[in-house]
Amino acid sequence: HNLEMKHLPGADPELVLLSHRHEELKRIPLSDMTRQEINQLLQELGFYRKETPDSPVPEEFQFAPARPLPTLPPKRIPAAHGKRSEGPQRAQPEL
Repeated sequence: HNLEMKHLPGADPELVLLSHRHEELKRIPLSDMTRQEINQLLQELGFYRKETPDSPVPEEFQFAPARPLPTLPPKRIPAAHGKRSEGPQRAQPEL
């Protein structure tokens, strides 16, 4: 899950790890590794291996091996023209 293999003729095999924005994070050469070592590496990196291609992926692994994004504090929206906005404004009675 979340792993794509591309065969590039003449290129040395390597694992390219990408961020959620598809930015390259790291390249790991694979040419000196056995299939078993590569499978172990993928497991250590947090990739989820489905039982069959059609098997569902548990929710906790949907974005694996990506780490969760840091939670950012809510943006503060400045009040217009220096006035403070504290909820709905009440209409002033007509005199």
